[in-house]
Amino acid sequence: MTVSASALAYSPDAASGAAPALLAVRQVRLTDFRNYRQLRLDCGGEPVVLVGPNGAGKTNLLEALSFLAPGRGLRRARLDEVTRRPDGSAWAVAATLDTPEGRLAIGTGLEPGRSEASLPRRVVRIDGRPAASQTALGQHVAAVWLTPQLDRLFLDGAGERRRFLDRLVTALHPEHAGDVAAYEHALRQRARLLAEGNRDPHWFTALEDTMARHGVALAANRADTVQRLDAAARLGVGPFPRAALAMAGEVDGWIAAMAALDAEDRLRAALSASRLRDAEAGTTSTGPHRSDLAVRHLDLDLPAAEGSTGQQKALLVSIALAHARLVTLSRGRPPLLLLDEIAAHLDAERRAALFEEVVALGVQSWMTGTDAELFKPLAGRAQVLRVADGAVVES
Repeated sequence: MTVSASALAYSPDAASGAAPALLAVRQVRLTDFRNYRQLRLDCGGEPVVLVGPNGAGKTNLLEALSFLAPGRGLRRARLDEVTRRPDGSAWAVAATLDTPEGRLAIGTGLEPGRSEASLPRRVVRIDGRPAASQTALGQHVAAVWLTPQLDRLFLDGAGERRRFLDRLVTALHPEHAGDVAAYEHALRQRARLLAEGNRDPHWFTALEDTMARHGVALAANRADTVQRLDAAARLGVGPFPRAALAMAGEVDGWIAAMAALDAEDRLRAALSASRLRDAEAGTTSTGPHRSDLAVRHLDLDLPAAEGSTGQQKALLVSIALAHARLVTLSRGRPPLLLLDEIAAHLDAERRAALFEEVVALGVQSWMTGTDAELFKPLAGRAQVLRVADGAVVES
């Protein structure tokens, strides 16, 4: 696949005509994943279009690919929910990828416990070697997705926007997923102790120290990503709207105003002082779990939530494309872009612009749809596959 150098005019390498480094799934294998008993799919480096009726398994395949990056996948499902087996037992996703460092094999899935008393667990292997945790995936794969459920991102609660943002952050800061997991685990443990009426200061001091260290780290990574993404999103992409992004929250204000160690001390003190109040309220009142992502439609000079459904969808696509540019430039490789039912709700001009941007960036985008006609502009530039009842064939 050739890549247009003009599409990378923002890149220092553009003058020499250098194409972005490749990240592409060349083979994916599924075992007992959702409605797939066994699947082996060989791919080129070009975009992939999955066409088929609703319920055929198109989104299931995107979900499998999303497990190649850290996290719970694009549906945020429990590990025992994605297996094809009725007993909720093992499943596996394996892939061979082209990366700037060469071919890479990644495998992940749910394995039975090693004894009758132990629970099944997710395992990760990279080039055949066990990884300490799924966080290691972020060193190799960045994946960002848009699904129909995200069409309400600007209308739903702040938690949905934080989760969306944290995926964008992890693509630029692979360690971010570990900070989020550690912070949220300590947050849950503190809430449990408060609910039980535990007043042992040693437990709280240890948990609040963990929350302060990881909470400030994740807030700093969010701030860095949003600042850089704001600059990219303000440029816009073709007919897609320009966007402005900013973090809104108490801890975010501290990050902007003081050194990280000072912000940690302030968060520790705030958590300690709020124990009684938090116990009575049943929630932790201070921390980056209270932050929000504020998005503005610059062309209309409106908060994103006040735009029409179509305007919000276009704004979301614009942010995703700006992020793909940013990741390509920052990490020397594009992310995997997983776009579920993306074409049906865009007009012809924006569909064509989306396809052109995907091809120009060298992003291996996986797109799904029920109507193959909508993807006609990609003829000869994408691998088109038909999905039916857990089987995938060349269209």
